[in-house]
Amino acid sequence: MDLRGFQPNHVHWRLDGGVAMISLARPERKNPLTFESYAELRDFFRALAADEAVRAVVIGSNGGNFSSGGDVHDIIGPLIARDMKGLLAFTRLTGDLVKAMRACPQPIVAAVDGVCVGAGAMIALCADLRIGTPAAKTAFLFTRVGLGGCDMGACAMLPRVVGHGRAAELLFSGRVMSAEEGERWGFFNRIVAGDALEREAIALAESLASGPTFAHMMTKTMLHQEWSMTLDQAIEAEAQAQAICMQTEDFKRAYQAFVSKQTPQFSGD
Repeated sequence: MDLRGFQPNHVHWRLDGGVAMISLARPERKNPLTFESYAELRDFFRALAADEAVRAVVIGSNGGNFSSGGDVHDIIGPLIARDMKGLLAFTRLTGDLVKAMRACPQPIVAAVDGVCVGAGAMIALCADLRIGTPAAKTAFLFTRVGLGGCDMGACAMLPRVVGHGRAAELLFSGRVMSAEEGERWGFFNRIVAGDALEREAIALAESLASGPTFAHMMTKTMLHQEWSMTLDQAIEAEAQAQAICMQTEDFKRAYQAFVSKQTPQFSGD
C-alpha cells in the first residue's frame, strides 16, 4: 500500500509539500488509541517506506493533547477477556507500530502538547525528534494499571534518550515528567509556546525535507542499527554507509554548490 490509497477512519493525515502530518482523531477524549488506530498508524508508517513524495513526518497533537494512551473501554476492557494468544496478538500489534516508525526512512518529528501518556508517550519516544510545550505532561504509566514498564520497547529506548536511572524512575513510578524535566533530560529537543507548536514542528520537518533525504535515511538507519554493534562494528558500518552516500548526486551537488559559493539544492538521489 502507498499513501495514495490510505484512507483512515481513526487518524487524521495530510501531505503538505514533502511533509506528512498525522494525528489521532478523538480530541474530545484526549486522543486515546484503539485497536483500529494502532493498525492505521502501523499501516501509515509502513507505507512511507515506498512513498518518495514524503520526505519528513510530523506526528501532531490534536485539541491541546497528544494522546491519552490505550483507551480504557475500547482496549483495556476487551483485553481482560482475551486468552494468551489474543493478548500476544495485541502486544505484537503495538510493537509493530514501533518497528514501522523506526524502519521508515523519513525523519519523524513529534509535536507534543498536553497529555502524552502510556502508548502515546511511546509514540512520541519513537519519533526521531520531539518538540514540546510547557503544558506537555509525559508519563509511561504502565505500572499504574498493573503492567510492566517494558511496553513497546520502552526498556530499550527510554534509557538511551534520558539515561538509565531516569528511565528506571519513570518506568517504575509511572509518574508525570514535566515539560521542563523533559527538555533538561533530553526527551524534548526544545520547548515552544503552545500556539507555536505546530508551526515550529512543521518548520523543522520542512528543513529536514529540503535536505539530502538519502543521507537522512542513512543517518536514521545507522542510529537504529548501531544500538547492537560494538564500536569497531559501528566504525566499519559507518565507513560503508558513508561510501554509499558519497555515490549520490546530492553529495556532488553539495560540492559544486560549495565551489560556486551557492546553497546546495538537494533532490534526494
